[in-house]
Amino acid sequence: MSTRIAIYGAGAIGGFLGARLALAGLDDVDVSLIARGSHLSVMREKGLTLHEGGEQRSVAVTATDDPAELGEQDYVIVTLKAHSVAAVVPAMQPLLGPETAVVFALNGLPWWYFYGLRGPYEGTRLASVDPGDVQWDGIGPERAIGCVVYTAAEVPLPGVVRHIDLDRFSLGEPSGERSERVKKLSRILIAAGLTAPVRPRIRDEIWVKLWGNCSLNPISALTGATIEQMCRDPDVRGVLRAVMLEAQEVGKRVGVRFGIDVDRRIAGAEAVGAHRTSMLQDLERGRPMEIDALVGSVAELARLTDTPTPALDAVLALVRQRARLAGCYG
Repeated sequence: MSTRIAIYGAGAIGGFLGARLALAGLDDVDVSLIARGSHLSVMREKGLTLHEGGEQRSVAVTATDDPAELGEQDYVIVTLKAHSVAAVVPAMQPLLGPETAVVFALNGLPWWYFYGLRGPYEGTRLASVDPGDVQWDGIGPERAIGCVVYTAAEVPLPGVVRHIDLDRFSLGEPSGERSERVKKLSRILIAAGLTAPVRPRIRDEIWVKLWGNCSLNPISALTGATIEQMCRDPDVRGVLRAVMLEAQEVGKRVGVRFGIDVDRRIAGAEAVGAHRTSMLQDLERGRPMEIDALVGSVAELARLTDTPTPALDAVLALVRQRARLAGCYG
């Protein structure tokens, strides 16, 4: 029997993932894409086109805006923006069978973060990323597989995805175990030419990415600067560093191990170059910004752990007002 995989939110990242899986032609994998609008229309009529490494390849895909057409899946890979997930939980229900795993390939702290995490905060629910417990109750933390995405892609035209750089999707169970379901998904992604390691401490990797997102993203939205410009300005670099040191202390208080120090993390960000963060791009395009998942969640954990975060709190207050005035938040 084929392994059924539905990608919920087949935009840039989801479209890249779906294209790679479809182009791999794996006999025992059935992949479907859930999208909307003109992007969906073109995929239905002409297939999905992937621009990668100077080549252009098109592939026929199963695409829909109605999950009920697809039925129960073995895996649902969610590649929406974090703030968009709660609204689709009701529509997602036809995809969820008794053994369905849901992979959250999202930025920020995931709503399931404290599920299966031994210690004083085990089972704590995060209001900043799951108001009203919509995802916790409607999907269930036992279904969750963590995923940290390291890839850059865009949708230059409807039905077209351009892969820019990297292709890693790190996977991990909230419990840290190497379950058969996470190992199987890893094997499938690797067979499609992707890098998909299984991590025993997926939260550590979530935090290393979040470390940059909670500082670089909001400050870029406030300044309009690229990552390179922020890191090379001594004054702004100082603010970045202060926010990151506070976030690091929060992470440590919930058991995270940071494999690099803050200055190496900033240097790594600087090496990305003249890149405009996703939050800045959303602001410029008038789209909802991922403030709560990337910054508000860290502030919530700071309060939970009694960790002072004055720099992060100041940045959060400012970027929330910037977003509200632009109609991109709340």
